[in-house]
Amino acid sequence: MTVLVLTRPADATADLVIAELNERSVPVCRLDPGGFPEDMTVVAGIGFHGALWEGVLRGQHRDVSLGDIRSVYYRRPGAYRLHPDMTEQDARWAQAEAQAGFGGLLYSLPALWVNHPNRNALAAFPPIALAAAVRSGLSVPRTLITNDPAEAREFVSGLPGQVAAYKALGTVHPSDQDDRPQALWTTQVHPGEIDESVRRTAHQFQEWVDKAYEVRLTAVEHHLFAAEIHAGSDAARIDFRADYDSLTYKLCQVPEATARGVRALMDAFRLRYVALDFLVNPQGRWYLIDVNPNGQWGFIPDLRTPITRALADLLERAHP
Repeated sequence: MTVLVLTRPADATADLVIAELNERSVPVCRLDPGGFPEDMTVVAGIGFHGALWEGVLRGQHRDVSLGDIRSVYYRRPGAYRLHPDMTEQDARWAQAEAQAGFGGLLYSLPALWVNHPNRNALAAFPPIALAAAVRSGLSVPRTLITNDPAEAREFVSGLPGQVAAYKALGTVHPSDQDDRPQALWTTQVHPGEIDESVRRTAHQFQEWVDKAYEVRLTAVEHHLFAAEIHAGSDAARIDFRADYDSLTYKLCQVPEATARGVRALMDAFRLRYVALDFLVNPQGRWYLIDVNPNGQWGFIPDLRTPITRALADLLERAHP
């Protein structure tokens, strides 16, 4: 029986889990769906011997039988790489067929998923995630999503200090130079900075929380791993991702009410793994600001090994 790891060739986070599984002598097959169809072949049939898909995935370096896959670690797979000679119209069609055929075949596997991509996709939408967080009993900052600049200015004007956090609803934006994705950091916004360009798409504005520190909470099933994140620069105090080198970390306990809310949130989305970002104000109140169903966890040194082992335990046990 095999653990299938779906990720791109360069993924240090997946490397940690794969190394742990190898140390335990657990069979692992690492494939990047981005290799399909140019560098990967699928052969699968149904209705020949039973009710499940039977067949094989053939990669550049490894093959795996569909029937041998007992758990799947869905990390950061690449996009399908189509033949460069295709016309734009043919490429759009081939992309859709690859997702429906190859992607659909993978998603149908009766295995333990960490996490199933459909569950990740649902939890990654901030409006859905924040609503589920509130229903789960977690605190979230007051949030407005709008494309009306007047409504945005009115919302920010009513906040303490007349300042809001502007956060992209997605995670990346095409670069002006080469269209490669680039991160969009959180920024502070005042009413006078909101102009008519807001009308061009949806924008998210959140109450600016006066924080003592942030917390990255990583959950692997019922196991919670949390660390305070203390910023050492102005950029990191606005968005810690902007300056990792300035950060310091301290392991911390999760308040019981927050722990209950996190587990309820995971149950709502049927997630086995999630990374959550909290702001903690000087009074000790935890505010959830981000739900990352496939978030990074290796950047906090003291939690790297415990989380690696917890994920390996889950994938090795593989009880769907």
